Amino acid sequence: MTSAAGGAPPAIELIGINKSFGPVHANKNVNLRVERGVIHGIVGENGAGKSTLMSILYGFYEADSGEIRVNGRPVRIRSSREAIDCGIGMVHQHFMLVPPLSVLENVMLGAEGGPLLARGASAIRMRLAELGKEYGLEVDPEAIVGELSVGLQQRVEILKALVRGAEILVLDEPTAVLTPAEADQLFEMLRVLKSQNKTIIFITHKLREIVTLTDRVSVMRRGEMVATFDTALTSPPELADAMVGRKVILKIDKGAAHPGRVVLEAKDLVVRDDRDVVRVDGVSFTLREGEILGVAGVAGNGQSELLEALAGIRPLSAGEILIDGKPIPFANRNPHDERLIGVGHVPEDRHRVGLVMPFEACESAMLGFQYEPVYGKGLLYDRKAIIADADKKMEAFDVRPRAPLLKTANFSGGNQQKLVLAREIERNPKIMLVGQPTRGVDIGAIEFIHKRIVAQRDAGKALLLVSVELDEIFALSDRIIVLCGGRITGERRPEETNAQDLGLLMAGVSERAA
Repeated sequence: MTSAAGGAPPAIELIGINKSFGPVHANKNVNLRVERGVIHGIVGENGAGKSTLMSILYGFYEADSGEIRVNGRPVRIRSSREAIDCGIGMVHQHFMLVPPLSVLENVMLGAEGGPLLARGASAIRMRLAELGKEYGLEVDPEAIVGELSVGLQQRVEILKALVRGAEILVLDEPTAVLTPAEADQLFEMLRVLKSQNKTIIFITHKLREIVTLTDRVSVMRRGEMVATFDTALTSPPELADAMVGRKVILKIDKGAAHPGRVVLEAKDLVVRDDRDVVRVDGVSFTLREGEILGVAGVAGNGQSELLEALAGIRPLSAGEILIDGKPIPFANRNPHDERLIGVGHVPEDRHRVGLVMPFEACESAMLGFQYEPVYGKGLLYDRKAIIADADKKMEAFDVRPRAPLLKTANFSGGNQQKLVLAREIERNPKIMLVGQPTRGVDIGAIEFIHKRIVAQRDAGKALLLVSVELDEIFALSDRIIVLCGGRITGERRPEETNAQDLGLLMAGVSERAA
């Protein structure tokens, strides 16, 4: 651990910051020093207090006690407007953009009364062009934001902050919604911003990103700032241990697979999206007992539609799905009937598909199985049985807090994901369809989830794993198929390939060329 360098005052200094929400002490006497012209990472498990601390810096919340200094000067920040006046900009994980409006209109929103806006739209258009050229942030000012890729929408958020004069940029989990290629582009832009003496605060739970990008990194745990390191002098295992407060095993302990009979077969599947565009185009594969088949690819290449079709959520336009050698009749292609024949599904988007956020945890823990006798008969639910069942699942899967009556929305992302896994795994399916199992999940929960997935394989279950995280695909899969443009461009075994080889297949390079 190192001490901060002396000299010029830091860009940001937080001193003794405390913030409570009722009985929850979200930030406990937090001290943070961020030097000018650096990329400073902040890591911690979900619920560690990172976002609360940055929300205080950006004026969404006001600290109960403590002091904020910007460039050595004490300031009081009670609103985002005051944060912007202090030269602080924030790029949120869930973008604050209006999709039907143009890039130019989105940048102008909220800047009313500012000197740049007073000179008119042409002045902002000119400023956008200047910033685009200077920082590699080019984007068409007339483009409709809702029609842009996620990476370009994030670029618009950064431009909004820079147009308002931000010298300090806070990015909250900025790669959570990006493809690997988009994340690489973001990192290059941030390095250019740093070279122009901008200060970047980078919040993430991905240790590889911290090591790749940052100059310094601070670790939060349970509301407290527990350590600060020079990135070059630390390592992912040391950071993981500091985040969790115990030794974390980053390497997955996975023995050899012992595949059995084929339990799922996909034949020439064609699947269309909601706009009737073909997203899965003639895909065929088999899945065996006791193996994990990974599906790799850049997001948007048909993985989501394939998973939904296999789970009975999305109809097939052509092709056939066989379970235990028997075709699933069209009438039985729905999630409820597929569960009855032993297909479990952990969806890619737990908020949209896997959970009902206003429901109590005990209600979310029985979704899809609510008609089973264990929960009562007909419309007469046995509430005690529902609560007891959820409590048992929460204990088995270390869901924290172990509170079946707490609203689903009040759990961290990692604990929400554990709740979904508990619901699906505890029903003992023979086939598990698992989408993005650790998206938005902290390091401690990732370790737990990976162990559970491998345990299912070792128990003889067949698992199909979809993930945009190549490290996860390599670590968990026994076989890997790669999708590009809705077609399988290759199949590999993890021990016989590497990231470069899979990257070529993900880019659509043929088997022979690869």
